[in-house]
Amino acid sequence: MNALIKSATIVDSKSDFHNETVDILIEKGRIAKISKRISNPNNYKEITLDNLHVSQGWFDSSVSFGEPGYEERETIANGLKTAAQSGFTAVALNANSNPAIDSYADITFVKSKAQDKATSLYPLGALTKASNGKDLAELYDMKNAGAIAFYDYQKPIGNPNLMKIALQYASNFGGLVCSFPQESKISGHGVANEHINSTQLGLKGNPALAEELQIARDLFLLEYTEGKLHIPTISTAKSVELIRAAKAKKLDVTCSVAIHNLMITDDALDGFDTRYKVLPPLRTQKDCDALIEGLKDGTIDMVTTDHNPIDIEDKKIEFDYAKYGTIGLESAFGALQTIFTTKKTVSVLNQGKSRFGIAEASINVGEVADLSLFDPNGEYQFSKADITSRSKNSAFLGMKLKGRTYGVIANNKIVLK
Repeated sequence: MNALIKSATIVDSKSDFHNETVDILIEKGRIAKISKRISNPNNYKEITLDNLHVSQGWFDSSVSFGEPGYEERETIANGLKTAAQSGFTAVALNANSNPAIDSYADITFVKSKAQDKATSLYPLGALTKASNGKDLAELYDMKNAGAIAFYDYQKPIGNPNLMKIALQYASNFGGLVCSFPQESKISGHGVANEHINSTQLGLKGNPALAEELQIARDLFLLEYTEGKLHIPTISTAKSVELIRAAKAKKLDVTCSVAIHNLMITDDALDGFDTRYKVLPPLRTQKDCDALIEGLKDGTIDMVTTDHNPIDIEDKKIEFDYAKYGTIGLESAFGALQTIFTTKKTVSVLNQGKSRFGIAEASINVGEVADLSLFDPNGEYQFSKADITSRSKNSAFLGMKLKGRTYGVIANNKIVLK
């Protein structure tokens, strides 16, 4: 793939051309030249877009596509196309398909479905067989097949001894164990944050305590085993404090936060709209503020869209019975820009790669072209017309977002909207 990007502002602190507006010549998938003006004698494809900015390709540590088994929600092919158009050059795929991705063959299958795509797919293998929380899955085999971590998506490991064994076993080959932060006996059948709003609306509460107890337990297990732990999608102020203290003790722990938990509170539940039924549940403004602060000071290591397409039959029903989840790839950049500067937004969208063993490529001559293309300016109201996912269950519909993505250049391919 050869291309010439014209008049692009580079947003990459590791680039020699950070904050400069330049032309970028790409030959055979690598950056061949960066300069104020580059001619095009070989008649390469020229990319000229309004207020074009480019950065290192973005990474999302938690996406769900459905395939195999739930293709009505999303296919891998369309999911990766959506990710590319949303500016993501790499995504970690959750194991919550049917059947769950819990073997060497399953990892090989999903990787084969993602071949020759601009956005790279990195599978997360299930931590336990069929994600049932009873017996460890074939972790080492999946690692050899290409799994980058092990996670029973949104299913907490209730047995502390099983989590202990998982951390110990995975440490033998540098495996990363992910643990969903919820104590099920405390959360019970709760569907919303246990607080004033859940009481007024008559919704069963899922207290912050359920998340914090599980995190405290897992951090004790981590300290005992000296393993390697990632805690996905934390949502409470106390969770931030717990992880901050663990990092001060030099424990090998990272965590993420879902973008919707950063900026939408449980006040949104007033209309019983199931687009806002997510797990962990939307919390309070105090929690949002603490999560944002945790992201700023490095306690929280990365953001995720926690993209989870759900078909209309499982969303357009009573709140208690609707499935958890919101899509988030298409709205990620514009949503983050409403609370952060462009520089910070790009930074947090790039974080997490090293934790999952994914290579980073700065925007310098000789590097592989792994680029996200976007315009950081302009406000708009996010609508269904902005969604390319098969499922339309977005918590951001109707919200004012800032800035739009154009697409990506990655894996020797160009994908633009």
